[in-house]
Formats: sequence, C-alpha cells, structure tokens
Amino acid sequence: MQNDHELIKKYQNGDLSAYDELVKGHLSNTIGFFFNITGNRMAAEDLAQDVFFKLYRHLKKFRFESSFSTYLYRVNLNTANSWLKRNKWKNILHLDQAPEKSERDTELENEWNRKELWNAVAKLPNKQRIVVIMRVAEEMPYKDIAEVTGMKEGTAKVNFHHAVKSLKEWLNDD
Repeated sequence: MQNDHELIKKYQNGDLSAYDELVKGHLSNTIGFFFNITGNRMAAEDLAQDVFFKLYRHLKKFRFESSFSTYLYRVNLNTANSWLKRNKWKNILHLDQAPEKSERDTELENEWNRKELWNAVAKLPNKQRIVVIMRVAEEMPYKDIAEVTGMKEGTAKVNFHHAVKSLKEWLNDD
C-alpha cells in the first residue's frame, strides 16, 4: 500500500485512481470527525463530501510541507467552523422547540445537550473553537493540536482551558 504523499504525487501526475485510494483511506475518519460535531450521520457525510470535493480541486497544488493528515485536519477544521457558523442561527431559532423537562427521555436529553454544547462551541473565539473541536471531537493530544494549528503546545492548552471555562459559564447560566 502506498503512503499518502506517493498517492498525492500520482494524482498530481494525472492518476485519478490514486485520489480514490486517498479518499478510501481517510473517508471513515473524516465522517467520524463530522459526526462527533453534528450528531447527524447525513450531515457528517455531506460535510465529508465537501471536504473531499475541496481536496479534489486543490490537491494539485499540495506542496508537501506537512503530512497529508495535518493538511486534511486543517480542511476538516475550516469546514467544521463554517458549518458551526452557518448553523448557529438555525439552531438558536429552534431553541423554542425544546421539550418540557417532564417529557424528556435520556436519549433526547443527550441529543439536546450535544446541540446546546456545540451551539456554545460555535460562539467561542476561532482559536479556542479549533482546539476544542480537535481535543473533544477528535480526542487529539495537545502535541498534535499544536502541529496541526501551528501554535505551541502550551498555547493549545491555554486556549482549551479558556474555552472550557467559557463553556461552563455559558452552559451553567441556563
């Protein structure tokens, strides 16, 4: 099996089957990344499709300055940030549809908490939001977060700490 850089080089030289292999190798993780954020399989698949469409168009210009997985995480994060911003208002407008507390079952409450949490994450400053997404949704260590984002490991930890503090304040106010 060829590594990602070999597949990208083949794709850049016109071999479309190399791109297909690259997608096969990363599709399930990409869908999983978006499912953790959206809680919706169809939305996760749509977002993954968007990512791979972007890659199809822009991978010809890949400069091999980082690993493909780092590059893919950046594309995933940018796509997730766009989705969170785009859906923030849609989610806020549906807050009045929350069921009464007595009607909630555990599954519905977990779904509601997930939406409430990701709505709050969408309000965070960009750096904090990125670190939270990578740390919580992807369960990445700070070292990897630092590599992907280009920030220092300590900076990633501080951003996560501030984000968690803000999220606790916002979510406990309700």
